[in-house]
Amino acid sequence: MSTVLVVNSGSSSLKYQLIDLDGGDDRRLASGLIERIGHDDARAVHTTTAHPDGAPFTVDAPVADHDAAFAMMLEAFEQHGPSLAEHAPVAVGHRVVQGGARFVEPTVITELVKINIDELAVLAPLHNPANLAGIVAAQRAFPEVPHVAVFDTAFHQTMPPAAYTYAIDREVAERHRVRRYGFHGTSHRYVSRAAAEFLDEPVEELRMIVLHLGNGASACAVDGGRSVETSMGMTPLEGLVMGTRSGDLDPAVLVHLQRRAGLDVDGIDRLLNSRSGILGLSGHADMRDLESAREAGDEAAALAFEVYAHRIRSYVGAYAAQLGRVDAIVFTAGVGENSASVREAALEGLEGFGVEIDDARNRERRGGARRISTDASRTAVLVVPTDEELEIARQTLATVEA
Repeated sequence: MSTVLVVNSGSSSLKYQLIDLDGGDDRRLASGLIERIGHDDARAVHTTTAHPDGAPFTVDAPVADHDAAFAMMLEAFEQHGPSLAEHAPVAVGHRVVQGGARFVEPTVITELVKINIDELAVLAPLHNPANLAGIVAAQRAFPEVPHVAVFDTAFHQTMPPAAYTYAIDREVAERHRVRRYGFHGTSHRYVSRAAAEFLDEPVEELRMIVLHLGNGASACAVDGGRSVETSMGMTPLEGLVMGTRSGDLDPAVLVHLQRRAGLDVDGIDRLLNSRSGILGLSGHADMRDLESAREAGDEAAALAFEVYAHRIRSYVGAYAAQLGRVDAIVFTAGVGENSASVREAALEGLEGFGVEIDDARNRERRGGARRISTDASRTAVLVVPTDEELEIARQTLATVEA
């Protein structure tokens, strides 16, 4: 049996997938989402291949906590399938956002590991406590199988010190663990290997830039399958312009806003994480809405789009210099996979660096990995759909079989 239950637990949500990895044939047996945990108007949606037309089953009911959410999930499996008796998971894989510098690979969850995840919550206060709540509830629901933590930050622990070190007082940085950790590591790992498979080249011989562009966005320089640089830092705020996050900013802006605008720490946090990015520039947090407004002649939307693409292009250039050569540039996640305009604008003007986009290939809409560069382009430009749940399942199974 090679069935893995993948769990992604948020503060008020629970996402799950049951994935059969038997014989390398990756099959989604079921997936689900339970929202508004802790509220009387929670909703659970369960989709299963056991149902003839694949239609989801929806339940609206109070869900008090994560234990109640797992009970609801088990009831959905029992009522709608597939049967967990016939497809019993051999392990449960958990997405954990922040592993700090302690966790460099997927790790079987012990009491000590849970203590460490809790202690690292100071670096991810919105994520690690929710991830831990899901782990505790899942262990109660599935006490007989191993549980594995797959950390978003782990893939980036191969960065050299020059890449992850901030130039502030060393003792202060060490005392408070201030350094670049990076995020989206599970996606960057999956996509870089999928890109190598598409190119029919060993990942160990490739140098590539992966652009994970969703509501959250990050760039990663991957050398031989290892992360050597990434745009997100100590938190997911640094780097590219995002849906509601500012990305890179002069730190003195924060001091200025505190002194002149009267913003306190919480106000600055809300500004940079929730009211900035393309939302702050245009009023639109969704790239589809931004592109529609831009096409309609909205000047603020046009500027926001240009700022967004300009920042990506700057990182591509910087990472090309770090890598020495670039064999492939890979777009992934919601915006990266679906916006031809973003891909075109982000790489505009890079023909002198061996990057040539084929307009027809770029505009074509179809699933799966595909090449959007010309045949003459020295650098392959690809679109590769990410699959973080599948990557978590694979890493989980490999960990328990090791």
